Amino acid sequence: MTTFAIVHGAGDVGWSWHLVATALEAKGHTVVAPDLPTEDETKDLTDWASTVVAALPSTEDVVVVGHSFGGLVAPLVAAQINAKALVYVTAMLPKPGETPGDWWEKAGYTDSGLEDQFWHDVPPDLAAESQQRERGMSEHAMGVPWPLDAMPDLPTHFVLCTNDRFFPPTFMRRVVADRLGIEPVELAAGHCAQLSKPEELATILASYA
Repeated sequence: MTTFAIVHGAGDVGWSWHLVATALEAKGHTVVAPDLPTEDETKDLTDWASTVVAALPSTEDVVVVGHSFGGLVAPLVAAQINAKALVYVTAMLPKPGETPGDWWEKAGYTDSGLEDQFWHDVPPDLAAESQQRERGMSEHAMGVPWPLDAMPDLPTHFVLCTNDRFFPPTFMRRVVADRLGIEPVELAAGHCAQLSKPEELATILASYA
């Protein structure tokens, strides 16, 4: 069966994907969701991608999934291993030469102004645990240009979360159209769909196996 390589978002950890992992494993798949070295000022996106690749039991039949900031890292993983497919989940989409720090302005991001932009639809116990596991982000990595000349040429999908308060759907639809040119699959969930709608998200991901 397929191995899903999960690239978590900024300040996050692989734990956030444990419910999706359980659901995918119940379908016979393998899931790898390592903690990225996001706090290490000596490392950048390329090093983070290498962390994911090193965690894989095999590079055969792998679907790479990038969530939020992980969208900048997932295509680097996919390119290294010639992945079967690449899936973005309410994720940042890079352009060659663009730094992570510049992405927000270049993509035309505007804060929604809404409160609780991450955990508003996540069960309270999971939201509390997620917040306790938050980590810092390397400032160095924010200034290093995205290294690929183009997005990897492989089947690519985008899961757009229609209740997302951090990357609102109107903004995200425009970014997906501009930077990927594909039609996203929509999921009625907030930014942390992996915690609020894990079964539904796992079903979508499994369809790309």
